[in-house]
Amino acid sequence: MKQPESKWIVLIFLSLVWGSSFILIKKGLLALTPVQLGALRILISAGFLLIVGVRRIHKIKKHQLRYVVLSSLVGVFIPTFLFAFAQTKINSSIASILNSLTPLSALLLGLFVFGVSFQKRQIAGVFVGLAGAVLLIMGGSNLQDMGALGYSLLVVMASTCYATDVNIIKKYLHDMDPLTLATWNFIFLIFPTAIILFFSGFFGLDFEQSQLKWSLLSISVLAVFGTGVGKILFNRLIQVSSPVFAASVTYMMPVVSVFLGTLDGESLSAVQIFGGCIVLIGVYMTHKKKKETTMSVDA
Repeated sequence: MKQPESKWIVLIFLSLVWGSSFILIKKGLLALTPVQLGALRILISAGFLLIVGVRRIHKIKKHQLRYVVLSSLVGVFIPTFLFAFAQTKINSSIASILNSLTPLSALLLGLFVFGVSFQKRQIAGVFVGLAGAVLLIMGGSNLQDMGALGYSLLVVMASTCYATDVNIIKKYLHDMDPLTLATWNFIFLIFPTAIILFFSGFFGLDFEQSQLKWSLLSISVLAVFGTGVGKILFNRLIQVSSPVFAASVTYMMPVVSVFLGTLDGESLSAVQIFGGCIVLIGVYMTHKKKKETTMSVDA
């Protein structure tokens, strides 16, 4: 498969999986606290990745360790708990839309902090995609959910964490096998997360309760596919494309979230449909680039 084609296939798959993750978090929170949900999500993902990646863990190099630890914190640990707390007050669609700020953060951090080069068309694509995300917000019927500003800012913080992780991987871990990187991302988090889960009151819950069973199922699906498989593919996407293009998955996720909302009885306005089209145009622009328009800032 040609590399340009594989980029888009991975991008679309991640959009579908991660676009569904916000609803799975919502279902998980019906019987779990944000701390329990976040800890379980990380530990289940760690178990899955250890099974599929145990033969790759020896491939890590000494000089990569500090960057992998940093990637674990900003790319997994912190945003996992931020999203869990945020969705106790804001709905899944709003969380997904706010997360679409990730490409803009990735561009700004890459440009001014990591010294990564970008094309003019990529920069334009980021703002076009962001405009589409704004239209999705304006076209929503539940803008009152944005009232919990503090919890909305948690999603913005999480998107900034993801953007930082994208640039760390692209600049310092670009030559590391994606499965090895994903596995080590979670290995570093097993011990502290297990302690958090132990003191969260999780083991005192009534596991015969039907709602708890459904919540655990939702988090398990999220952990294996959204976090485990998703992290592997996202690491690969970052390595074979630009940080901005990789982060553009967060522009397509709201489209998936809004669509799932319509299946759940929510209305889809003409403005939202138009916004979704603008989002796709923005994603395309971040990928289609011209060599002569390179913009860069020296590190």
